[in-house]
Amino acid sequence: MTKVKWGILSTAKIATDKVIPALQKCPDIEVAAIASRSPARAKKAAAALGIGRAHGSYEALIADPDIEVIYNPLPNHLHVPLTLAAARAGKHVLCEKPMAMTAAEASVLRKAPRGVLIAEAFMIRHAPQWLGVKRLLKARTIGEVKIVQVHFSYFNRDPRDVRNQAKIGGGGLLDIGCYAMTAARFVFGAEPERVAAMMERDPAFKTDRVLSALADFGKGRHLSFAISTQLAQSQRVAIIGSKGRIDVEVPFNPPVDRPTRIFIQGMTLNEGEWRSFPPSDQYQLQGEAFSRAVRKEEKLSFGVDNAIANMAALDAVARAGRSGKWEKVKRV
Repeated sequence: MTKVKWGILSTAKIATDKVIPALQKCPDIEVAAIASRSPARAKKAAAALGIGRAHGSYEALIADPDIEVIYNPLPNHLHVPLTLAAARAGKHVLCEKPMAMTAAEASVLRKAPRGVLIAEAFMIRHAPQWLGVKRLLKARTIGEVKIVQVHFSYFNRDPRDVRNQAKIGGGGLLDIGCYAMTAARFVFGAEPERVAAMMERDPAFKTDRVLSALADFGKGRHLSFAISTQLAQSQRVAIIGSKGRIDVEVPFNPPVDRPTRIFIQGMTLNEGEWRSFPPSDQYQLQGEAFSRAVRKEEKLSFGVDNAIANMAALDAVARAGRSGKWEKVKRV
């Protein structure tokens, strides 16, 4: 297909280290421009990454007539306003997760012009190991699934890092708790009805630094997850059914230079097998899928309504962390 021309809305680390190199591996994508509020920073990033144009403002990139798709990796509080501005300029937008600070804010994106695609950048939905899990679940390899357990943590106490700035959407729930909720919704193919949570905040940053939650998906289906921004690195997903268990090895940030694996267990602990998937770059696969949707070669699988539903669940977790009570997930 004709190459889809992408513009990158910021020189954020996730963009320069992960997403741009991945997009540049795609034969049907051209990363044509990058923007920063600092012209010098934009030019430096463009030179380092081999990008043809550098814009000294976000507005200039949004107005660039040559750009078809904008990738928005800005801090959380800028996701909705800049995504909506880009959509109103006729650009399709892949916005970094989480889509917004709240579900109500995310719902503003329903005002985007029709025909413009907007998606939340949960790259795991395109990862071979997760698609392999989905096939196994559809085949009922582990029977009726009732439990999803997620652990996700890292250590970061840098006060300059946007993830440690509460006013602009920092904290563990929005940064990595969103993966736990997305994974469970992906596995169950359903939405949670109510949640309970415990939360500890950093006394200086005021962000949630340790959080544990339980989500009730109805019909006896439960998600339990524990996350932290100030503990040793850990990633684990266990999916447990009536006939077995699936463990996803390095579920969220798998290496790109070696195979990924899942472990499939039967009814007892002493039986099971590892299943491997060829090396891949989930950011590349995400970019290719979005570009195909832009070219109308396939439908967009996860759009604005899906992102709003995920935010509604995260809103309920935040409320439960404050109240210490079960909180219903409010549909927006």
